[in-house]
Amino acid sequence: MSVNLRALIVADQESKFIWDYFDKSRFEGVDVIISCGDLKAHYLSFLTTMVSAPLLYVPGNHDGDYLRNPPEGCDDLTEKMITIKGVRFIGFGGALSRSPKPFHYTEKDLSRQVVRRMPEICMHGGFDVLVTHAPSRGLGDGEDVFHKGFKGYLALLHLFSPHYHLHGHVHMNYAGAKQDLIYRDTKILNGYNYRIVDLVLPKKNHKRLSYLKTRYDWVKEYASSG
Repeated sequence: MSVNLRALIVADQESKFIWDYFDKSRFEGVDVIISCGDLKAHYLSFLTTMVSAPLLYVPGNHDGDYLRNPPEGCDDLTEKMITIKGVRFIGFGGALSRSPKPFHYTEKDLSRQVVRRMPEICMHGGFDVLVTHAPSRGLGDGEDVFHKGFKGYLALLHLFSPHYHLHGHVHMNYAGAKQDLIYRDTKILNGYNYRIVDLVLPKKNHKRLSYLKTRYDWVKEYASSG
């Protein structure tokens, strides 16, 4: 038995088609909207209102305004895991950079964020969908320094084997950009602009994970990734 979630995935560029020629019939059956970052807050609020579906988001590296005016009526996946129809979504925002700007992080910053979320991850028995702005290292990331992916995300894929990893940051005209990839048990989707995708996942019960063991495994996996 499986769960099917129809998802509207958006990232990096507001669609002129959606803004100027919104047609609700094109989005019939959408269960969830997922923003992978670098989109205006009022665009996200517009989407969740007009499509009439919950919107889950992570901030991109250009979303400093979210600190003052976050998207209204939307859920920030960097703050808490969200479950829809039994599917567990978790998210991390920003991009790989040593710049002090909001949502610019080093690998160490990202590792600290993961460790802070570890009790929540263990309580839910892992997660099914990883939502980030930047990609994983070596999996559809860019060739320039600023568009490199995080090796910490690669470690999360190794350790928890989510069914999907949704990201943005790498525009489809960039060198190295890939719209879809499969890595081990994870399907990786670049959400640039917008796309509607059916997320199909097996329906199963999730057992709570041991925090001490998972934390130990994370340190080991992170050290060996990338």
